Amino acid sequence: MGKETNSPNSAFAHVYAVIMAGGSGTRFWPLSRRKRPKQLLEIFGKTTLIEQTVERLKGVVPPERIYIFTNEFVHADIVRRLPQILKRQIVAEPAQRNTAPTIGLAAHEILRRDPAGVMAILPADHVIKKPAAFRSALKAACRWAGTPGRSVVLGIEPTRPETGYGYVRLGAPAGRIGNQDILRVEKFTEKPKLPLARRYVASKRYLWNAGMFIWRASTLIENLQRLQPQMARGLEEIAAEGGIDNRRALKKLFPRLEKISIDYALMEKLSEVFAVAGDIGWSDVGSWAVAYELSAKDKHGNVQPGNSLSIDCAGNLLVSRRSFLVTIGVENLIIVETGDALLVCARERSQDVGKAVHEIEQLKMNKFL
Repeated sequence: MGKETNSPNSAFAHVYAVIMAGGSGTRFWPLSRRKRPKQLLEIFGKTTLIEQTVERLKGVVPPERIYIFTNEFVHADIVRRLPQILKRQIVAEPAQRNTAPTIGLAAHEILRRDPAGVMAILPADHVIKKPAAFRSALKAACRWAGTPGRSVVLGIEPTRPETGYGYVRLGAPAGRIGNQDILRVEKFTEKPKLPLARRYVASKRYLWNAGMFIWRASTLIENLQRLQPQMARGLEEIAAEGGIDNRRALKKLFPRLEKISIDYALMEKLSEVFAVAGDIGWSDVGSWAVAYELSAKDKHGNVQPGNSLSIDCAGNLLVSRRSFLVTIGVENLIIVETGDALLVCARERSQDVGKAVHEIEQLKMNKFL
């Protein structure tokens, strides 16, 4: 087992963050909308999730090396909320093409700026309650990924047999940086059935795949050229036209790229993949039920705003932006009121809120989206 010897100072001088902020957060409807998705909500602290994502990068990545990729609905709002990030580094994608094209586009921009650039891919809509532990794990991952050819996933130690997440199977130790072990990755598995998820967690050989990846930009581009040559050619054409700075070319060429995740496009096909396990207090906050679990509760297990009254109620999550809410004799409900819409949902069915949004789309009731 080798020990990494890269200088921390030289490694971090070339680290860039790419924050993925293009999601719609449909399972947080009706509070989350196209123009105000989950990453722009303030229900998990006094600031939005995207602001928290930028804040916890302090000491690892300065603002001038942070890129944010989002959509045209929320671009202006993110620019307003994050004045410390240069406007040109907040990129509104002209079409939703999933994560692989976005990451490829970012890699070309970083490589143009810095041939030794290391890029850390970070979702904008997650909660991390241990930011210091996150920074420690991220620094180790970035140092390891500074060697050409390596790809690193910052994985999460599972706390339960979750069927909604991807899993990473760990192999032999590959090295150690500080107090962080670096392990080889043997396999990626997407959203296993419950019996298999239980076996994964019991084996202690798996991490959750939280969508946090680190490579050199040059390594990412070389892997795309080898494994996704058509996409690589399309990205090279965009780069030749000026990349993110040529809005006209981006609108013309980016929508032509294949819609595919980085997991399917690359990660499941690579051999030199490594993992850093992070006990970072992570949650993807994927539903109202998860928001309930993360929130402070009264003695009856209710989460509710000041403009509400509950009598003989337990286990409810109440959210109201305008109305005074009164609940009597109900349990384990999600109730969210936004003025133009009201959600009443069994807490255990909160994953199905996304299905309701899909139905609203089918009915073309766009004013509620």
